[in-house]
Amino acid sequence: MRPRPSGTRERGFTLIEMLASLGIFLLVTGVAFSLLTSSQQRYRTESEVLTSLQEARLGLDQMVRDINDAGFPPPTFASTDPTKVTSTPFAWSPGYTVIPPSPCQIVTGDVGPCFTPTDFDIIIETEPNPNDPACAPNCSVEWIRYQLQGTTLMRGMVPKKASHDPAVDSSTALVPFVQNVVNNSPTLQIGQFQLDTTYPAVFPGGAPVPIFQYSCDTPSAPLNPPQPCPPLGAPDNSPANIRDVAITLIVAAPVPDATTGQPRLVQVEGRSRRINPNQ
Repeated sequence: MRPRPSGTRERGFTLIEMLASLGIFLLVTGVAFSLLTSSQQRYRTESEVLTSLQEARLGLDQMVRDINDAGFPPPTFASTDPTKVTSTPFAWSPGYTVIPPSPCQIVTGDVGPCFTPTDFDIIIETEPNPNDPACAPNCSVEWIRYQLQGTTLMRGMVPKKASHDPAVDSSTALVPFVQNVVNNSPTLQIGQFQLDTTYPAVFPGGAPVPIFQYSCDTPSAPLNPPQPCPPLGAPDNSPANIRDVAITLIVAAPVPDATTGQPRLVQVEGRSRRINPNQ
């Protein structure tokens, strides 16, 4: 017996239905890939910001430690070798061999009779490894210099030498320490940061932000705590009297924000207080 043919016919998808389905599939896939790309870009941006923050904090911690130790061992330490004791906590140029009163004075705005110390350049005089068994208890004193060159904060260490200029000696030892430091960015770049509503107060008045800001002891009229360093020409205005150093680092992430295209900034601040006396 032959089977009876069925009265129903099986239908497939029409061409229009196939095209519509394919269009929907491509649309969903495109949105998914767009979200994935955006997420990857944002992840990369946040990773770069986090890396910049970590580098800035590590750099700040190192500077605070160096400045805290400035002036060790003091001039009263039992040694007649000038390379084994500090003459002053902070070195300067020019006129370092002239012990205070010195021709070098501290002024704000990074303009004055000194090449260093300035808003973006400082030389610390200290014995960085007093517990090193290879040289203790008479390790050599070193000059440790931090100097902003463009957008790179440099760091260098050289042994102290009698009758030498610390700025000249340390200039040959500087190596990159923290990258993308924008405290003293060109005016156009600072203006760009000011237009970004994310950082409305990073550069007050559109002016550069000093990395180093100094407070001084005032031996002629002792005050406690230390005050902002006296004005130019005052008797206590000398790098030898620097007691506190406020440090500000503004660092730009190397990758701009994935959404706005603007630079991403991180700012870290710290304060160091040298613990060793002048005498």
